[in-house]
Amino acid sequence: MEKVPTALPGVVELRPKVFRDPRGFFMETYHRDKFRELGISDEFIQDNHSKSSRGTLRGLHYQLPHSQAKLCRVVEGEVLDVAVDIRVGSPHFGKWASVVLSAERGNMIFVPAGFAHGFLTLSESAQFLYKCSDIYAPKDEHGIIWNDSDINIEWGVDKPLVSEKDARCTKLSDMPRELLPRYSF
Repeated sequence: MEKVPTALPGVVELRPKVFRDPRGFFMETYHRDKFRELGISDEFIQDNHSKSSRGTLRGLHYQLPHSQAKLCRVVEGEVLDVAVDIRVGSPHFGKWASVVLSAERGNMIFVPAGFAHGFLTLSESAQFLYKCSDIYAPKDEHGIIWNDSDINIEWGVDKPLVSEKDARCTKLSDMPRELLPRYSF
């Protein structure tokens, strides 16, 4: 497994070895001990799976106090996956990093707890799988608006398909500080 840093410390792209032959392919997507050797020691306790059509943007989501680290990959199609550092006191507060995840490449992204997360479907459709380090807790879910001009994420689209809930999210600068995670090093 190759670990590739992104623009944000802690957010990494992971590139597993993919073994291909005339029958198809095989790859190991998660191995606790090997991930620990890479510096990822989070325990994942929930798996999620979504399917989205081209132009669908999901996010930017986070939970507090049930913060979730996420290990994300695509098993059909391609997405632009984005992480935003929203930890109060972080030297990278309000900064973002992105990785194009594709089923063909088999790559993944690890997003630590304390980051907002979202993705945009680039292909006709995409199936997105992610492991979470804590349970989904609807009452703890929060969101930052996808087109926050202060963050200025380069999504490559002007009018993505977003849920009503995501369309009502606020800018990071308007989020009450008590609803944001704290940076600790």
